[in-house]
Amino acid sequence: MPTSTEAPRISVVVPAYNSGPHIEKLVSSLLGQSMPADEFEVVFVDDGSTDSTGPRLDELAAAHPHIRVLHTPNSGWPSRPRNLGVQHARGEYVFFADDDDWFGEEALERLYACAAEHDADVVVGRMAGHGRSVPRELFRRNRFDATLANSPLIDSLTSHKLFRRSFLNEHELRFPEGKRRLEDHVLVVRAYFLSRRTCVLADYVCYHHQRRTDAGNVTAERLDPAGYFVNLREALDIVDAHTGPGELRDRLHRRWLRNEIVARLRGKRLLKAPPEWVELVAGEAQRVIRERFAPGVAAGLPPVQRVVTWLTEQGRTADLRQLAGWEAAVRATATADRVRRNSATVTVTFSGGLRSGEQPVTFAADGDRRLLSLPVADVPAELRDSTERLTQSKLDLIARRRETGEEFFVPVEGTVELVPVEGGQLRAVLRGTARLDFGALNRGRTKGTWDLKARITSCGWAEDAGLSLAFRCAADGARPVRLPHPKSLRSRLRRAVARRLPESVRRQLRR
Repeated sequence: MPTSTEAPRISVVVPAYNSGPHIEKLVSSLLGQSMPADEFEVVFVDDGSTDSTGPRLDELAAAHPHIRVLHTPNSGWPSRPRNLGVQHARGEYVFFADDDDWFGEEALERLYACAAEHDADVVVGRMAGHGRSVPRELFRRNRFDATLANSPLIDSLTSHKLFRRSFLNEHELRFPEGKRRLEDHVLVVRAYFLSRRTCVLADYVCYHHQRRTDAGNVTAERLDPAGYFVNLREALDIVDAHTGPGELRDRLHRRWLRNEIVARLRGKRLLKAPPEWVELVAGEAQRVIRERFAPGVAAGLPPVQRVVTWLTEQGRTADLRQLAGWEAAVRATATADRVRRNSATVTVTFSGGLRSGEQPVTFAADGDRRLLSLPVADVPAELRDSTERLTQSKLDLIARRRETGEEFFVPVEGTVELVPVEGGQLRAVLRGTARLDFGALNRGRTKGTWDLKARITSCGWAEDAGLSLAFRCAADGARPVRLPHPKSLRSRLRRAVARRLPESVRRQLRR
């Protein structure tokens, strides 16, 4: 174990600007780490805050020897503070955290153990999203030799990772400074290509990534389309410098097409945006699609995303809006058909599908092909061809801990069935059976309430649907107890009785 005179194992670098009370959850999680305080340090970089953030950080540093604070004139963006943090860090590894996120209790200990055991340059810890999306597929399992070729690493491009500090310095890996977008993509993509070993630690939620309801962080404001797509091209340039034309480059490029272009021009996200801003984004996106993406990039997308890409390239913004109105109503529906419990194991047989409003998402038969039915005319059949994607449709069971937002996949044995509906159309019905072992879930750390939901992934959608199933474990490893549905008569009676009890009794019952 390192002594106080030795370099710490990890330096947690945190840029902070007018954080106010939002920083307290992070602070609490850092002070509560299972890793001893003399084995890590926290380097807060106060980016010219004008509120109480600076004094609060100084107060923390005075009380805790492993916390340090740097004060710097405001740069207006996280890059400069992060770079200063690396410059002043002493740890063997560096983790970049945001001031409104927080860590799992054992996060630093587990991240370092993984890095040390596998001699990794980069460790990506499992994330839980709170109002933010996280790369769920990447975290299906541990990966101790992940590369951009053998895993979906490209889906995780935020900076919230563990990096060997000597690796950052060896390759001069720093965040581009100035007020710009996708600065984390530039560093992380380079790191993935240069890393001698990258690990994905998926069996413990290391980092909780939150979207503040007040949109108070500095990157929350609406992007400038022209500047944004300049920055996007810089990320593509890094991929091009390390790959040749072909399948790998197309797959990596597809990440930016899917996430940074298509996602902005579909569904609720498009409908909520000002029309004049959408026109600017669509125009810039059209140029990037034509100039930078080979045909194989869009061809590898699922049907609805291929259609959005094509409409964007054709300049059909009005049709994009029409499609978005229909797609905004797409949702998953699912039903638990049978639930069996045997000690700590719950077996769920369930089924579900996709609907837009009150109608199912349907497919037209065209010979051997199945074509996605859309409310937009004059879209080539090959773009709507869903034959292969339908066979790849997936039904997942998700166990979500209500208290923390942690989510875990439960293995499902499933089938996809095409069922006729009115007008000669077909709809997809997904059926599956999942066996949830509470003794093994989250390695037995199961205390709390677990809600079960279905996730349907099909033809370009990944939608969740509640199953009205919840189980509570009184302690880690305890036998799960099924909770009544909140709208059931039994549940309503219990709440009515509870409201009449003294508060002291209610607190005791909740323990």
